[in-house]
Amino acid sequence: MKKLLFGALMLSFLSACNSDNISNQTEGSENTPAISGTALQRGCASEEIRKVALKNSSELRQKYSEIEAKAERFENDMKLGKVLSDGTVEIPVVVNVLYRTTAENVSDARIAEQIAVLNADYAGTNTDVSKIPSEFQGVKAGDVKVRFRLANVVRKSTTKTSWGTNDAMKKASTGGIDATSPSNYLNIWTVGNMGQVLGYATFPESSGLWNDGVVIAAPYFGKTGASSPFNLGRTATHEVGHYLNLRHIWGDANCGNDLVSDTPTQTTANTGKPSYPLYNTCSGVQRSVMFMNYMDYVDDAAMFMFSAGQKTRMQSVVASNGARSGLRLY
Repeated sequence: MKKLLFGALMLSFLSACNSDNISNQTEGSENTPAISGTALQRGCASEEIRKVALKNSSELRQKYSEIEAKAERFENDMKLGKVLSDGTVEIPVVVNVLYRTTAENVSDARIAEQIAVLNADYAGTNTDVSKIPSEFQGVKAGDVKVRFRLANVVRKSTTKTSWGTNDAMKKASTGGIDATSPSNYLNIWTVGNMGQVLGYATFPESSGLWNDGVVIAAPYFGKTGASSPFNLGRTATHEVGHYLNLRHIWGDANCGNDLVSDTPTQTTANTGKPSYPLYNTCSGVQRSVMFMNYMDYVDDAAMFMFSAGQKTRMQSVVASNGARSGLRLY
């Protein structure tokens, strides 16, 4: 069982930053400008931004601790046979499109396509689910019992040529679009260019705050017209996983802890299209890692599963007493 005391975990957040960047797995800080470049490896700024936010806010740290405690209690309740009484949770989504060029102004069809990808991946009905190795069949999530419904699309033309990870796209006063009722809607912003960052997300401790939601660079949003090898809509699947309280599968540390017991410990992020089995050794134990998990860094075509433990964590935050229970009230 991979458990950490909250104190130890908090120290890891406040210590040296681990980063994820397309070229070298390093995310920029919240003040780092977008860097131009061609994407070769997945980049996600969520954990880096979270660490800065937690370091600077005792209120967020308190919420974080409470969420983790609830997640653990919920997992224990599940083991005792207690389940959610109202089944699947349908999350309403507002897509905020900031565009300078026609290519950046993602179409309604492409937005619908992205919502369909999210629904398939979170329902476990994705066409590549059959690729899950037999070793992990017993711990696959199947239907996560979360669905997504497009509620609105907000569009705004901009002259900005690039965006960083400082949340400027989330404020009208800084050239962005204000979130729509972030306690009750999942807000997704698409922007034209974030350099080597594919996207980033806020975690449940930010629920309802002005900046709560997911950001995705337009080249990696949806499928039609998206940039290979991140052209199957899985950047959104990954970032929404963070939004629903999933960490990177390697725990953002060498042989780190993602707080999920059924995901094998691995040394670091995987990129590209690995071949199964891919062996890592952590704490003297050698086994294949679950590189095909949506919370790793592999190409879109190489990721196609959540684990049952990850499902439990996601359900805990959308439960009636969870940090994102407001998503039920729209």
